[in-house]
Amino acid sequence: MVLRKWTGIGDSLLCFGNLPPIFKLRGKTLLFLQNRYLVEPKTLKGFPFFQRLRITLERLWFRWAKGNVTRFIVQTPSMQRTVERNLRMPCTILPFSKEPKGYTRAIDALHGRTQTGHGFFYVASGEPHKNHRNLVEAWTLLAGEGIRPALCLTLDKDRFPDLCDWIEDKVKEMGLNVTNLGSISLEDLERVYKESLALIYPSDFESLGLPLIEARCAGLPILAAERDYVRDAVDPEETFDPNSPVSIARAVKRFLGIPEKPLPVMDPREYLSKICEIARQ
Repeated sequence: MVLRKWTGIGDSLLCFGNLPPIFKLRGKTLLFLQNRYLVEPKTLKGFPFFQRLRITLERLWFRWAKGNVTRFIVQTPSMQRTVERNLRMPCTILPFSKEPKGYTRAIDALHGRTQTGHGFFYVASGEPHKNHRNLVEAWTLLAGEGIRPALCLTLDKDRFPDLCDWIEDKVKEMGLNVTNLGSISLEDLERVYKESLALIYPSDFESLGLPLIEARCAGLPILAAERDYVRDAVDPEETFDPNSPVSIARAVKRFLGIPEKPLPVMDPREYLSKICEIARQ
């Protein structure tokens, strides 16, 4: 009601909270939208109960009040397509970052680099779409081959205790070289970027994926999910299927210059010989 009272004809209101005003305003309403859960029917499986409840209520709010928005503001072409496909409303792309100096789509990254500092760095909170479990499963597969690259995470143990406990169990079970820095300051984040070997980014979907921009500004190579939002922002040095720990592990090995063993393909004579050998066992 306060916004409705303060906003007159000819005024413009920019909303940064993903949710539109409850009431139709007399001026223009621009909504900065980055929460894809509000726009797409993505499953909420894996979220704690109260987070599922919150997102469900926000979806209802968004659906009921989206008509009060004059134009949506997003940060990538894939997010624009998502809004236009699901909402059929005007949408403008306006990406931004705290300090975009040095941003570029690609860098001349060398394969077979020597591991330094924090190794592979994943800047992300612990929501299900961030895909930490598949990432750690990939590290488990690598450990099974005797490959133990360093992996650094930024998970808040208070917000995501179950995920952090699961990761700690995997680390102890397989002797993984995985470190969780927890929630870190912006200054520490910039330092860790500079000390890392590469950014690894297995998130299944994003409205932007800001760490991709930040990593490029820090001159960091990127291994990322083969998803539209990634290609909107950067040309990663390696890509993978984020739903496959095997694919993630193979991308890490390619980046490190570790060759994959060739498939032992046989000719028909060898094949029949092996079949007979198996049959005699």
